[in-house]
Amino acid sequence: MLSKLIRHQALFSRMAMRRMMSSEAGHAGHEPNPEFWKKVFLYVSVPAIILSGLNTYFLEMEHLAHYHKPEFIPYEHLRIRTRRFPWGDGNKSLFHNPKTNPLPEGWEDDAGH
Repeated sequence: MLSKLIRHQALFSRMAMRRMMSSEAGHAGHEPNPEFWKKVFLYVSVPAIILSGLNTYFLEMEHLAHYHKPEFIPYEHLRIRTRRFPWGDGNKSLFHNPKTNPLPEGWEDDAGH
């Protein structure tokens, strides 16, 4: 009878220890569900990224439709070239855009005036 009581007590303490360990690990009866997060990514995140990209694209196209070049004023403190750039003709920066970046002499094409 005493040995039976000791076996039940040992079994009970092992079950209690398992419950305690699972609740300490943060699971507490909840199993991880990777399928849920996969669906959240596919059906929420991806459409949100696509919609924000389209919104940005259309806003930028609207901005470019109304863009006009400002009048070129040759300020002394702007577009200073102390030495030539090591690429191209040496006067244009690496990311030069002729529509938005004037050279020290003025705009490359005067069609925007």
